[in-house]
Amino acid sequence: MASNMIKMMICLVGIALFFNLVASQTSPKDYVNHTVGDDAGWFFDQITKKTSADYSSWAAKQSFSLGDLLIFNTNTNYTVVQTYNDTTYNNCTADYSLDNDTFIYNAGDKELGKAVTISIPLIFEGSQYYFSDGDDGEQCLQGMAFEIKVSRGLGLPPSLNQPPPPAYVPPPAPADEGESPPGTIGGTPTTDSANMGATMPWVASGLAMLFLHHLVL
Repeated sequence: MASNMIKMMICLVGIALFFNLVASQTSPKDYVNHTVGDDAGWFFDQITKKTSADYSSWAAKQSFSLGDLLIFNTNTNYTVVQTYNDTTYNNCTADYSLDNDTFIYNAGDKELGKAVTISIPLIFEGSQYYFSDGDDGEQCLQGMAFEIKVSRGLGLPPSLNQPPPPAYVPPPAPADEGESPPGTIGGTPTTDSANMGATMPWVASGLAMLFLHHLVL
């Protein structure tokens, strides 16, 4: 009897471990920061005309999901072009892009050669492309480019899943200085017609009393 109980417990433990293993393999992973090119960063050698890493090979080894970050360790000599337009990517230029499918990132610093980090969140599923448009596209043509495919994963975190801000509405233009505000004439408030009607009997009574006074005199 005891041996049967031990066998049953071992069996239950084995089943539990199996389901834990399956769950760990099928459940979405946490959000990941992907350092592009790993330690090599995002650079291009102007003398050898070679990139500091094989970016296509690097991207092929990664798994990308919504909410992940691409981290570009580079300097202010370089930009990062993100596009969802394969024509833009294949031609290594933003000339073929639309207003809403291509974005150019830089560090916003005018000092050349300054070390910077550019972080780009992945907020759309599907294929997207990254390249450098430096040297009129030569850097891209020489391999400073890569394609990724983004899966849903955990979905966007709350910090990235916000509705767009409302459209800007300009304030009304100020009134001209010489123009009177509503309800006034020449800067003096107009009299309400109902109030005028209410005061007319008093005016009539006053005139009548004044007329009688003059008759008595």
